[in-house]
Amino acid sequence: MNRRLLGQDAKNLPISDEEVVQRLRAGETGLFEVIMRRYNQRLYRVARAILRDDAEAEDVMQQAYVNAYRHLDQFAGRALFSTWLTKIAVHEALARARRKGRFEEPEAVDDSNGDAMSGLKSSGPDPERQAFAGELRALIESAIEALPEHYRAVFVMREVEGLSTAETAECLEESEDVVKTRLHRARMLLRRELMARAGSEAGDAFRFHATRCDRVVAAVFARLGLSPVAH
Repeated sequence: MNRRLLGQDAKNLPISDEEVVQRLRAGETGLFEVIMRRYNQRLYRVARAILRDDAEAEDVMQQAYVNAYRHLDQFAGRALFSTWLTKIAVHEALARARRKGRFEEPEAVDDSNGDAMSGLKSSGPDPERQAFAGELRALIESAIEALPEHYRAVFVMREVEGLSTAETAECLEESEDVVKTRLHRARMLLRRELMARAGSEAGDAFRFHATRCDRVVAAVFARLGLSPVAH
């Protein structure tokens, strides 16, 4: 019987995260790929929002998956598995940021005009208004990356990944009020005009493409000594 990684379709298997965890605990270790395929993009986006570095974000992802797999017995089901996993990635990313001296304290923002980010200031029509969707995504990514780290992490989790306020607060170990305040300030910094032009393209920012997804899955399976699902 051939054993190989399931590929991108693994994330769409009709099985809940909780059932995957149960079967992993029972010895079906190859199913860990299902978890990874489902959450690679989320973990990449969250880690990159904190570190602003592609390679380090991938390293964080790998370590987060290794930590999660090795401590599956600690998942008690009090929160969603996805929240538990994201929290592990957040902790790893923040730890790396602190070690490298990149940790930024939240900055006060004047909500009256939202002009704290002068680089986003626009007095009228500009060439980007006629840009293709790919150029617009690049503009959005650049604007998000310019946000202070605390606001950037909240914005990516809430607006790009679609986590709820409660999930974001739990992952960041902050209150829901803090999350709401930081999101409001992030939006002010990005400016209404920029977000109006961005439209639905925000959901396409910082895509974690299939080839990178495959690389991370293979690397984590190798580090953990896991065998792919037989099929």
